Order: sequence, then structure tokens, then C-alpha cells
Amino acid sequence: MKRFVALLVMALGMTAMAASAASSAKINGWISDSMCGAKHLGTNPECVKKCIEGGKAPVFVDEAKKAVWSIDNPEAVKDFYGDHVTVTATTDQAKKSVHIVSVTEVK
Repeated sequence: MKRFVALLVMALGMTAMAASAASSAKINGWISDSMCGAKHLGTNPECVKKCIEGGKAPVFVDEAKKAVWSIDNPEAVKDFYGDHVTVTATTDQAKKSVHIVSVTEVK
């Protein structure tokens, strides 16, 4: 019985650690498209809109790192194509993707 309790406590502790590792972070960046990525940030929002309307996926470009992340819930950014934004998101390093919780335009 003691062994079972010890294993249960250890499993719950690992679950808590994993949950804290997946916490949301605020990141500044740009909403771009999968074809252009970080090529013309802030200079041609109409191109971004045209590419996405043409079937390219929206992506998030981290402003500090110039890293391009796929967005696993693209409907969250539908009003921000080509915009400079701050997102609250969780990242998945293995998939190089973000799940956007909230997005606001940087003014």
C-alpha cells in the first residue's frame, strides 16, 4: 500500500510539472503567412492577406527570435493578418507550433 501511495504521489508531481511547463507566455510578433514567413514583416499586410486567402496558412513570427511558428488554432488570428501583435500562447517546441489563447494588436 505504501508503494502504491508513493507511486501515486510521484505521478501527480510529474503531471503538475508538465502542466507548469506548458503555461502561457506573452510574445510580441507578427501574423504572417506560411509562404512568406518573416520575409516582409510589417511592410506588406495586403500580401499576407492575399496569400492566406489563396490557401496559405497563417503563422506567427516571434519578433525577438524571428522564429516562424505554425498556429494550431488559426481562427484565433483571423482579424489580425499582417498585423504586429502580442499573443498569449502556449508553445509546442517539438511541433514548432503555438496555441494562441489571446491576441491584441500592438499600437
